[in-house]
Amino acid sequence: MKKLFIKICKILGFEIIDQNKFSVPTLDKEVNQDLSKFNEKSIILPLGEVKITRKVNSILLIVRVNTNVEVWDQNKKRLFEQAKIEYSKRSIKSLITSIDYCKKKHPSLNVNTLIVDDHSSEQNLKKIQEITEKKNVQIISLDHKKFESIIKDQKSHETFSNLASLLQSFEIGKNQGEDLILFLEDDYLHFESMLNEMILTYERIASQVGKDILMCPSDYPYLYMNNEKTNILIGSKRHWRTINKTLCTFLISKSLIDKYWENLHKTCLDRHDPFEKYINEIYKNEICISPIKSLSLHLTNVNSSYGLAPFIDYKKLWDQNE
Repeated sequence: MKKLFIKICKILGFEIIDQNKFSVPTLDKEVNQDLSKFNEKSIILPLGEVKITRKVNSILLIVRVNTNVEVWDQNKKRLFEQAKIEYSKRSIKSLITSIDYCKKKHPSLNVNTLIVDDHSSEQNLKKIQEITEKKNVQIISLDHKKFESIIKDQKSHETFSNLASLLQSFEIGKNQGEDLILFLEDDYLHFESMLNEMILTYERIASQVGKDILMCPSDYPYLYMNNEKTNILIGSKRHWRTINKTLCTFLISKSLIDKYWENLHKTCLDRHDPFEKYINEIYKNEICISPIKSLSLHLTNVNSSYGLAPFIDYKKLWDQNE
């Protein structure tokens, strides 16, 4: 009778838990294993099942790389005080590791990666190419001339380059993105599970709220410096919180890029205060979440409120991506 009941549950799409044996017989798994099915259902104990109505078909990752500027708009040194190329290399390496992990979990997911390089030296570019060799990573050069008549703030070459690379990245996302686009900067280290957890959490929460959302992979320290109200949500493997500010590393859907293109475009036309002023305006109308604890580490100065996420073994993550 028990075997027959399990077969019927499987046919009907129900899952049952044997709490005596700590197993899910309909899935032939133990309770502490991953019970979710990509693009079908998200199962979190003891909260039960969420049917996935917002399926994820593809993701485009766009990485802005500048191996020349140590810390934009600051004189402070980064954690570990290395040359910028070291951060770019380790950032890209950690990202590729995360992509490989995600693709192994979900072979049907279409993942494309593009690097927008801001005039790296031949030596530095070669180091990046050695990491991306035999990987599905396209490297393109930033076209400064294309944006000289568009960007207002050209007092500083570094600021102009930053705005230009951001605008070129946004334009690529708008024109080439199909479903989800993850904009990234080259001074973040990513945990192996980053991309997988973001995608599984995206489909779970977007299905629950019935609309596209935005996500940031980093748990910034500034989020804990003000007495701001937040909502705590359950993702794939951890808690997430709603936020109303991000930097320029965030995930967005193609439909939201189209909807808020004016905000994204205006961000790049001048040096605003704060820099992300028009991006943050999007979060007044849309849900944006970040993980607790962090899935990515922003490698800035140790005292920066926009930098190191709490409760992370910084040295271990740094060494793992040497």
